[in-house]
Amino acid sequence: MLPAFSLVIPAFNEAERIEQSLRDALLYLQTNSPESELIVVNDGSTDATSEIVREVFAATGSIATRLIEHSPNRGKGAAVRDGLLAATKPIALFSDADLSTPIEETPKLIEPIAAGEIDIAFGSRALDRRLIGHRQPWRREQGGRVFNLLVRLATGLPFWDTQCGFKAFRLDVCRPILEKAQTEGFGFDVELLYLAKKANLRMREVPVRWDHHEGSKVQFARDSIRMLREVLALRAR
Repeated sequence: MLPAFSLVIPAFNEAERIEQSLRDALLYLQTNSPESELIVVNDGSTDATSEIVREVFAATGSIATRLIEHSPNRGKGAAVRDGLLAATKPIALFSDADLSTPIEETPKLIEPIAAGEIDIAFGSRALDRRLIGHRQPWRREQGGRVFNLLVRLATGLPFWDTQCGFKAFRLDVCRPILEKAQTEGFGFDVELLYLAKKANLRMREVPVRWDHHEGSKVQFARDSIRMLREVLALRAR
């Protein structure tokens, strides 16, 4: 059994897939960590995301659940940060709403934190690409590699995949960096890892299984430029 942890899922216009993702997550928690909690942050969705989350949560058994509403949309960074700060368990993990990293990969991140080995563990698609099932389109994959190279150059972070949406935090030491973080868009991952490095927290990049799902909220050209601006702004600050 896993120790109790808070699972945070940010959601924006996820009506088509959030129900199955929540059912999968709840079943996993009930089986492997029944004292855990599930927090969904609905980031100003304009579809039925909120209603679907409420319906699933209303039928939930033993797992504690919570829905946090943002209105209007504030950005993925703000959603993840608010969810993590609302967590009541010692360890919190956030996952993308499509569960592109299967929830069964959770022990790879939770267990070393619970054992006191590290403070932050985060999934990586770059360390072992044999674990990638359905790949992204070639252009997006290459763009991601270029972005991570630029992140390494701009921040000094030694990691090869800062953007995988599967990260876990020991909250007693990570809460100060969550409260300090300012990036509200998709570049928030870089800021959290950069602040953690400045705070001398122990971090580990962990190879995880991953599958690309259609319907990503990241628009390649627009959001890549925005993320680079956020990274440069972070460095300036």
